[in-house]
Order: sequence, then C-alpha cells, then structure tokens
Amino acid sequence: MRFAKVVYWIAAIWGFPVMGMLLFMFDLIGKNDPPPITHPGFYYGFVTVGLTWQAAFVVIARDPVRMRPMMIPAMIEKFAYAIAMVVLYFQARLKAPDLVFVAADTLLGVLFVAAYAKTKAVAAIRAAA
Repeated sequence: MRFAKVVYWIAAIWGFPVMGMLLFMFDLIGKNDPPPITHPGFYYGFVTVGLTWQAAFVVIARDPVRMRPMMIPAMIEKFAYAIAMVVLYFQARLKAPDLVFVAADTLLGVLFVAAYAKTKAVAAIRAAA
C-alpha cells in the first residue's frame, strides 16, 4: 500500500505545478508556438480538468485500497492522453520536445498499473474481513 501512496503523491506533486502554470500561459503559448490559441474554452477546460485529476490523485494517495476503483479511470486518463499525443506526433502536429510531458504521463500510467496490482491483495483481505 505504501507504493501506491507514494506513486499517487508523486503524480499530484508533479501535476499541480505543471497544470497550474498553464493557467497563466495562454498568451505565451500562442507567441512561442504559433498560431495563437483560438478556443480559450477548450484550453481552460483542459487545464481545469487536469487540475481536478491532481486532486483525485491526492484522494487516492490518502487511502489507495479504499480508492482502488478510482485507479482505473486514473490509468485511462494517463494512457488516453499519451495515445492521443503520440498520434498527433506521427501526424506531424506535435513537436518532439512536447513528448517529454507525454513520457512523464506514460511513466505515471505504468506506475498506476503497478499500484493497482500491488493493492489487490490488501483489497482482497479487507473485503474478506
């Protein structure tokens, strides 16, 4: 259970600043990587959903066994993002340096799978009690 706690705390500690800084980078992204963003609702929607997931990671980290079912959508969140970004990369719609964040999320997704597997025995014991 300690492994799962550490993994989800790391995910939240990494994710809050990464997602949080995006709240203040709307115009900068358009300047550094034209064209400017034309749909702020989609942009801020993505950022706020991402921040919400960081809060979910904190909830999971506090009691991974009880929150084990939430690990499944957490894995989907990580892998769906990674798959979408890799597809965009192969379509030449994403630059190679952006794959650093994809790699970080993919690693976290793999760690989420391991955390899910490691909490199985504890969850089974608690269910039997």
